[in-house]
Amino acid sequence: MAVRGRRSKVLPSELNKVCPERGDDPATHSRTMSDFEVVPNLQQSSSSVSRSRRKAHFPGGSNEKENLISWIPENIRKKECTYFVESSQTSDSGRVVCECGYLREQHLEDASKPPIFLGKEWDASRHIQEMPTDAFGDIHFTGLGQKMGKYVRVSSDTPPRVIFHLMTQHWGLDPPNLLISVTGGAKNFIMKPRLKNIFRQGLVKVAQTTGAWIITGGSHAGVMKQVGEAVRDFMLSCGHKDSEIVTIGIATWGTVYNRDSLICPMGGFPAEYVLDEENQGSLSCLDSNHSHFILVDDGTHGRYGVEIPLRTRLEKFISEQTKVKGGVAIKIPIVCVVLEGGPGTLDTIYNAITNGTPCVIVEGSGRVADVIAQVASLPVPKITIALIQKKLSVYFHDTYEHFTEGKLVEWTKKIQDIVRNRQLLTIFREGKYGQQDVDVAILQALLKASQNQDHFGRENWDHQLKLAVAWNRVDIARSEIFTDDHEWKPTDLHPVMAAALISNKPEFVKLFLEQGVRLKEFVTWDTLVYLYDNMAPSCLFHSKLQKVLLEEREHTAGSKMPRVQLHHVSQVLRELLGSSTQHLYPKPKHTERPRLSIPVPHIKLNVQGSSLRSLYKRSAGRAAFTTDPVRDLLIWAVVQNRQELAEIIWAQSQDSMAAALACSKILKELAKEEEDTDTTDAMLALAEQYEQKAIGVFTDCYRKDEERAQKLLTRVSEAWGKTTCLQLALEAKNMNFVSHGGVQAFLTKVWWGKMCVDNGLLRVIACVLFFPLLFTSLITFRDKRLQPMGCLTRLRAFFTAPVVIFLMNILSYFTFLLLFAYVLMVDFQSSPSWREYLIYFWLFSLVCEEIRQLLYDPDGLGVVKMASLYFKDFWNKLDVCAILVFITGLTCRIIKVIKMVESSCSPGTTTTKPYPEAPHLQLLEPLQGW
Repeated sequence: MAVRGRRSKVLPSELNKVCPERGDDPATHSRTMSDFEVVPNLQQSSSSVSRSRRKAHFPGGSNEKENLISWIPENIRKKECTYFVESSQTSDSGRVVCECGYLREQHLEDASKPPIFLGKEWDASRHIQEMPTDAFGDIHFTGLGQKMGKYVRVSSDTPPRVIFHLMTQHWGLDPPNLLISVTGGAKNFIMKPRLKNIFRQGLVKVAQTTGAWIITGGSHAGVMKQVGEAVRDFMLSCGHKDSEIVTIGIATWGTVYNRDSLICPMGGFPAEYVLDEENQGSLSCLDSNHSHFILVDDGTHGRYGVEIPLRTRLEKFISEQTKVKGGVAIKIPIVCVVLEGGPGTLDTIYNAITNGTPCVIVEGSGRVADVIAQVASLPVPKITIALIQKKLSVYFHDTYEHFTEGKLVEWTKKIQDIVRNRQLLTIFREGKYGQQDVDVAILQALLKASQNQDHFGRENWDHQLKLAVAWNRVDIARSEIFTDDHEWKPTDLHPVMAAALISNKPEFVKLFLEQGVRLKEFVTWDTLVYLYDNMAPSCLFHSKLQKVLLEEREHTAGSKMPRVQLHHVSQVLRELLGSSTQHLYPKPKHTERPRLSIPVPHIKLNVQGSSLRSLYKRSAGRAAFTTDPVRDLLIWAVVQNRQELAEIIWAQSQDSMAAALACSKILKELAKEEEDTDTTDAMLALAEQYEQKAIGVFTDCYRKDEERAQKLLTRVSEAWGKTTCLQLALEAKNMNFVSHGGVQAFLTKVWWGKMCVDNGLLRVIACVLFFPLLFTSLITFRDKRLQPMGCLTRLRAFFTAPVVIFLMNILSYFTFLLLFAYVLMVDFQSSPSWREYLIYFWLFSLVCEEIRQLLYDPDGLGVVKMASLYFKDFWNKLDVCAILVFITGLTCRIIKVIKMVESSCSPGTTTTKPYPEAPHLQLLEPLQGW
């Protein structure tokens, strides 16, 4: 018999290391009945005295641990026997035990000297009392690598809401999309290897894909061991933490072997647990492959089944909770999966069916599961006592003689009641569903069970579709929901389409598009605002959007943060796409927008006081649709770096090349500001993919028609801010796209203007220097109208060609430098000459051009914003520096001239200069007398 380590004399030395507050002084462990007499003061005691001890126990602990070790004893209790009454039974070692099953020394000191008011007969309701739990924290399975889990010892009367709060708020578990309660044989049993693999793979798949919780008995035996090994094999094959499966074991505290190592009033972080099957005797060890343990205590020892009522209440409480995720609000469904099992398993199945919980029976696993599977397809009148007796003799041959006639009648009645509810009963047969389709059988059972009195007609189909979306099982939606039995209208799918977008389920988005959802009808002004409202807070675009909202609040001096509108989104997008693009979403004149008018029931998306259901229920004829819905959804997906979703939407785009180049530009700009290295690499990789997509589209077009493909490069795209593909490629520095042969051929044509590209530069320079050569055959033109030698338009065509403008600019620049050098070195006079004035005028024109670039603001961004954009260009910075240096020199020059004029105008002052026209010849003055 296991010893409860609640006293110093039975506390292992290892436990003292985990729980240092116990120390080595026996006096610290002695407790009396008076310590727990005033039950209402337990919470206060835990809040004051124990809290300081807990903080001392974790001097450098995290806030999470401190909160946990403060919250658990205040809200969760255990049970203790306070009155020792000798039992007629003895322990496994032959020692005297109490009616509760514990030894005398395992009781409180006062339990052996009971007061008179306790009574003579032992009564669990009177002699077992609740007190703060002393076992919780992290459990570490010794000798099994890094296997860690959470555990807590709870009273059998603990409210389910408290346990659910512990799991979701303190253990950090997300509420499940599905609850899978696995029940069956508590002892080890043999399954066929193929069926075992099918069950393991199917159970793990349904849990991993749907985000389910698996609840078992938690011990290292029977069906619980099968589940644990299935989870273990999956974790070993997967290898990353994101795929962790929540497996919760609800066991009886009084039947757990080595439970003394889990006791630590201040919390075990971690508590070392040894899995010792050889010496466990009639008790059972915890399974090391479970992630969380709830150990139910009723104050007794060695009595199995104590956890069943609390487990039932907890499962029912969880199934009544509503989870809103990705825009879909559903009550958490529950399914019972049965393997093998005995009389207790039959009671569990019967209770589940009675409560409306669907059950999946795995045929071939043995005993009760096989008995029910064999008769499930028969009409209820044919399920007789004789038939059940025959089946029991086959599947319970070892214990068949213990079945009395009354037991046979009871079993027959229960099995009849179970089979009578066929909509809640699903039999999984190995050859029927295929090798790895236990997951399909479980989900089909849930969908079949959803066709009950709570949902009728279209509501039932909507409910099933919501379940499929929440589980992210598009295969179930294709095979079970989108069938010939029900015709779906495209508008009926709009709410779940929004839910699939928000929760990033690209396969469902693709399915809904296949089912006829038209983006032009789906994407409205309000829908887009709603989608941007639901962006992940960790997204960089979300933080940039919040920054714009904060600036607007400061600008308007408001106290309330404004809501996201599309013109806010447009501001951020223009920063990412570049100043060459116009705003994609103009700022509306009125803040209130028309609303949608499509009524869709039973879908709820709660964001900032609104819901998607209300979003689709506005008055008819007032929907405000966007001009390019594909572009809008593509941008929304790309800025969140959702690769698969963006690819599906991009495939719907008509202006696919411009869309790909714009996405590449957006991703590269976001990658510059992203702090997370992995996210940055993912963005740059996705940007490169979109550049390759643009190259692929242009290549296909260029092969079919070179001239029309080249026109695409300079075609103004209204959807992307009235810019061109070539401009987007240059802004994004997509050198692979620009280096494409077709793009280079086009750029060469643009460079040479209307001239033929085979004209040499020397011939062009000669014509620039002596333009009459244009009227010879020295220069050839592509346009036949420019071929006549005397055509005056040849002059215009020649001098407007970019190559000629570039050469003339170079010649002009060198002319300016030569003139500047000549004035400084040869013609630098005391008073400026006309050549020097020419330089001033020349520079003044350059300054005017820079000012025009700085102040030209067609989009009304403001002087400050335009200045920041202007100085981002390196060459603009260089131009400003050169102009400032010239102005500094010019200032010195003017000061010198003014001083010379003042000195020459002073009375009695004469100046004689032998070389007034050539100041540099004054250097020869010292040599005149030599």
